[in-house]
Amino acid sequence: MIDRHHLSILREVDRCGSVTAAADKLNVTQSALSHTIAKFEERHGIKVWMKKGRSLRLTQAGEYLLGVAERLLPQIDHAERVLRDFALGRRGAIRVGMECHPCQRWLTKISTPYLAAWPDVDFEVCTAFRFDGVAALIGHEIDVLITPDPVDLPDVMFTPVFDYELVLMVHEDHPLAAKTIVDPHDLLDEELITVPVSLERLDIYTRFLVPALCRPRRHRTAETVDLMLQLVAAKRCVTVLPDWLLQDEAANLPIKTLRLGDAGIRKSINLGIRRGEETVSYISGFIDAAQRQQSSI
Repeated sequence: MIDRHHLSILREVDRCGSVTAAADKLNVTQSALSHTIAKFEERHGIKVWMKKGRSLRLTQAGEYLLGVAERLLPQIDHAERVLRDFALGRRGAIRVGMECHPCQRWLTKISTPYLAAWPDVDFEVCTAFRFDGVAALIGHEIDVLITPDPVDLPDVMFTPVFDYELVLMVHEDHPLAAKTIVDPHDLLDEELITVPVSLERLDIYTRFLVPALCRPRRHRTAETVDLMLQLVAAKRCVTVLPDWLLQDEAANLPIKTLRLGDAGIRKSINLGIRRGEETVSYISGFIDAAQRQQSSI
């Protein structure tokens, strides 16, 4: 049987030039090292080195084993470092699912420093707004869920990251721009554009329009926030988006924001993870990065 200890002895003897020096490097006595190699030679019926005066010369078998040692030992050392990183939570894979369609650029601001801080962690983003993100989290399809709609489940824990308000965005020359607050009836004659999710998941419907028995003249969706804002800027429609997007995406566009009702529609972005995984370093590191980014929202 060949194990790492035998290969390490051969490599150190070759590097140090003597058994004594190699024994010191490996923190064993010279007699223990010689005894280990003698038993190895006896077991395999070979000699790994021959004495030539005060020096050693590797036999052909020894040269072969030295080549094996030079190939395998670095891989074994690397494997041990990787396993140690796994044990310490410094290495792994994190799959982030999103139910917050406008949060993609916010996520970019998090991922840039996160990737730099965790170079050995694989990072993947899934646009989970097209399916049930909580089910994906519980089913181990994703590891972190970004959502404005946390749920109370025993196997999942949610961490609030930042608060925001959903606002109506209109062109600055739109008739509604003279207001600061709109009510549901103000949208009866409007074309409303929203993110591509079902009406049951749109707060503008569930918390604003439907309770007042109101619907806009027309409703359609857009795949990107940029397109939604450009359509509003072109006086084609109105839209509902988080207030913080005005600073990031629409600062130079002729757009005004209006509150939806006297109380507004207030929300928060939460990060959901499976309970018990909050101690995984690279997952808690992602949550820390998200909370640090809060100050820029």
